[in-house]
Amino acid sequence: MRALVITVTADEVEMASDALWALGVVAIEERVGPHGTIELWTSLGDEIGYDDIGLPTRWPWRLEDVDEAVSETWREFAEPIWVDSDLVVQPRWIEFDPPTGVTVLKIDPGVTFGMGDHPTTMLSLRALRRELTPGDRVLDVGCGSGVLAIAAMKFGAGSATAIDIAPAAVPVTLANAAANDVAVEVSTTPLAEIAGNFQVVVANILAPTLVALAPDLRRVLAPGGALVISGVLEDAHQHVLDALEPLQVVATDIQDGWAEVTLR
Repeated sequence: MRALVITVTADEVEMASDALWALGVVAIEERVGPHGTIELWTSLGDEIGYDDIGLPTRWPWRLEDVDEAVSETWREFAEPIWVDSDLVVQPRWIEFDPPTGVTVLKIDPGVTFGMGDHPTTMLSLRALRRELTPGDRVLDVGCGSGVLAIAAMKFGAGSATAIDIAPAAVPVTLANAAANDVAVEVSTTPLAEIAGNFQVVVANILAPTLVALAPDLRRVLAPGGALVISGVLEDAHQHVLDALEPLQVVATDIQDGWAEVTLR
């Protein structure tokens, strides 16, 4: 297995980490680098080409061979993730006997983002369930492991379409959908090429990408539909809302410094 190692200054750790999350990584480890720098260790998966990953040239990067058995030790300590009292994300590789009446999402993130424990994912799951009406068409933009699209089907959606720029998201989402006995349409189709309207659009992606995609997010939203965005900071997302005008904010939820905003 290959690890992607990026060297940054201490004051750019958050910015670089955000850039990595946008590429679809599932975990980032910080290590002390030379001369007071910080090394961010992560992986995009063996399926991804590293020739041009789109990072600023001021952040030098390299590939390191790592022992896959060591990199996967976190799985030994995985536990069910309770999103609400009646909604839980179960790591697919562990045994779990849920109480009666609990909706269970069985997820293995593989090399994608979306185990279910990140605040933005939890916020998005709660908002998605709140906004979805049975039979709705749902679009998950930046699907990662497919957890939101799969949840939509579990909540009663008529259909769920999932898209992501990372090719690894396709097989991971399909495997997770099969484990949950639901059907999800997933691809790397750019949002600009998605046709039709959706009653609920969910986009758990970072602020710069939300701003760039704003025209198409508005375009694919059905009249009266709900756009659920997350991946934005609690105190620094007004520019995203400005880009999404004339959509209006109808709900905002906060968890651990992250925000989820629902617009119509």
